Amino acid sequence: MSGAIRLRDVTLSHDRHPAVHHISGEFAPGSLTAIVGPNGAGKTTLLRAIAGLHPVDEGRIERPARIALLPQMSALDRGFPISCLDVAMLGHWRRCGAFGAIAPAGRAQAEAALEAVGLGGLSRRPVGSLSAGQFQRLLFARLLVQDAPVILLDEPFNAVDARTAADLLRLVHRWHGQGRTVVAVLHDLELVRREFPETLLLARDPVAWCGTEEALAASNRLRARMMAEGWDEAAAACDRAA
Repeated sequence: MSGAIRLRDVTLSHDRHPAVHHISGEFAPGSLTAIVGPNGAGKTTLLRAIAGLHPVDEGRIERPARIALLPQMSALDRGFPISCLDVAMLGHWRRCGAFGAIAPAGRAQAEAALEAVGLGGLSRRPVGSLSAGQFQRLLFARLLVQDAPVILLDEPFNAVDARTAADLLRLVHRWHGQGRTVVAVLHDLELVRREFPETLLLARDPVAWCGTEEALAASNRLRARMMAEGWDEAAAACDRAA
């Protein structure tokens, strides 16, 4: 499967205020990459732009048509009356549309995905009754059903217990082993060093995009912190020193 993502001098903003400035590079097919950086560095904005959910002000993003995105858990409404199986079957949405019928094989695939994330037997459970860890497992089940060559994860291990994090990390490595391109926004640098071979260190501008040990060198982390301290929240999107 082809999962290359190429960024060509990409600039992103919120209401013309800076979010990400002039980033170029490639997430190679089958790569496993962490995106890290200070709060407000544009990590989530970049991930959403790659998924096609945030406009590109300048430059361009080349990506496969099929991308699966796991948003931050805090951004999701769990109050809607829907079952776990229904959420997993939403992974078929791109193929079936909002009102298309899902064949028995598609339902079986969703049930198998629930089993794979440790939620077997909970297919009829309302989403609102799940713990944070169970809900994150459910979102991973939906990703399994989507079966996309590119998987984008925004803080996938945040607010879950250690066992859940370990189980979900095994799924991440399973996807990597299948040749899928996996990109994850993370804050835990020790986890990144241990589990992710490539890292993009972002501070609105790219600081380093290379092997993890090199990207997280003390000099690069200091540079990112100094860049964050100098941010002007009122600046125009491309108002930066040459």
